[in-house]
Amino acid sequence: MSEARPPPMSSNRPYLLRAIYEWIVDNGLTPYLMVDAQQAGVQVPASAIKDGRVVLNVAPRAVAQLELGNREVAFMARFGGVGQSVRVPIAAVLAIYAHETGQGMGLPPDEGEVAPPLDDPERPDASPEPPKRGGHLRIIK
Repeated sequence: MSEARPPPMSSNRPYLLRAIYEWIVDNGLTPYLMVDAQQAGVQVPASAIKDGRVVLNVAPRAVAQLELGNREVAFMARFGGVGQSVRVPIAAVLAIYAHETGQGMGLPPDEGEVAPPLDDPERPDASPEPPKRGGHLRIIK
């Protein structure tokens, strides 16, 4: 007799990200995202990248058209006075935290994430070489 296996679940990362974002904003603080800028699909200004990472202020007063979706974070923001579109796959988000206190959450790799189907238009293209890993997560004050 074989046990029925439950269907695979989607990633919990976007749900955790939205919950922590709401918690930070509800407390009147500034939510920041730390992003692995070397992952496929990350669209941020090159000038904002340091050591392969970028820290983004995603406070309601700092961005427009913020979408915290299940597959990506997208918004419009000004960098050096110029409005630009930013897109970050959820898998590239390393952490979300309050700028003022450093409180938040590091998002570990999601081992159980269900891969999107190959014909999914939102699927990021496969990178020809694996992303470079290195460095340490640190809180920037």
